[in-house]
Amino acid sequence: MIKSLNILLIEDDAIEVMKFNRVLKTLNLNHRIIEANNGEAALDILKVKEITPDIIILDLNMPKLNGIEFLTILKNDGVLKYIPSIILSTSSNHKDMLECYKLGVAGYILKPLKYDDYVDRIKKLLEYWSLNELISQ
Repeated sequence: MIKSLNILLIEDDAIEVMKFNRVLKTLNLNHRIIEANNGEAALDILKVKEITPDIIILDLNMPKLNGIEFLTILKNDGVLKYIPSIILSTSSNHKDMLECYKLGVAGYILKPLKYDDYVDRIKKLLEYWSLNELISQ
């Protein structure tokens, strides 16, 4: 059964956030999106523990606390480290990918240039995680 997800979206580019939300609306997906514009803001959201996300989707290149710095802190937390984290980035830098996988990301997706390809990738990503058995906090 496909379930609705609580998704923490960590992205500093407002256009990318709008694009992500537009894809969900276009696909009639009822996932709850919690937005943070950098890793620091995301950690604040996670500390409050009002909503524990089922998955985290984050960009790498952000101000204050970038994606890799955020992941390092997240994966060192005894509880938060179990939340699947998926990188959604324009960086195809092999060093970035390797570092993210070393830190324990659940996936690394390159943002495609064409909107239709972006829609397809987000659809597949969310379908996959909607079917997964996730650990409840």
